Amino acid sequence: MRQLGGTELKRLHRSWRRKDSFRLALLLEDVQSPFNVGSIMRTAAALSVSELYVVGRTAAPNSPKAQKTALGTGRYLTWSTHEDIAAAVGVVRADGYLVVGLELADEAEPLASLNLRRDVCIVLGNEDRGLSSTCLNLCDAVGYVPQTGRVGSLNVAAAAAVACYEVRRQGWADAPAE
Repeated sequence: MRQLGGTELKRLHRSWRRKDSFRLALLLEDVQSPFNVGSIMRTAAALSVSELYVVGRTAAPNSPKAQKTALGTGRYLTWSTHEDIAAAVGVVRADGYLVVGLELADEAEPLASLNLRRDVCIVLGNEDRGLSSTCLNLCDAVGYVPQTGRVGSLNVAAAAAVACYEVRRQGWADAPAE
């Protein structure tokens, strides 16, 4: 076994990109750490996120610390800033996305049990407080990442990576075999 070279990697990624049949977006509500925002941007670029919506006190994606963590991947993303969560969710819906919050909430369902085989916008919240109650009430669905270890929650950037992958995994499961 050997690692793939540049051309081989491009072919591999192109084959998976052809299987993407739905758009994926992220909405960040009050994600204050620029390092988390940068990490989320890198994941977003790797998994073909169409749009990044930034709300409230979220660190700016073009801040030097976010850019440093994103390692230049910000150039592959389109992002917009919104003053409040209600306005942002309105824009997300107008753009044709199902709004899915990611939160450990009483009525949330395991992310893998939600039907994410459509245009989806995953909503991620503040590092300490999660999503606001206003945001939770605006979501079409709320999911969570089941955890079996002794730690009860994930870092917001890690949760974003898991959620983005789950959306893509569900879409790829329906794609015809090559």
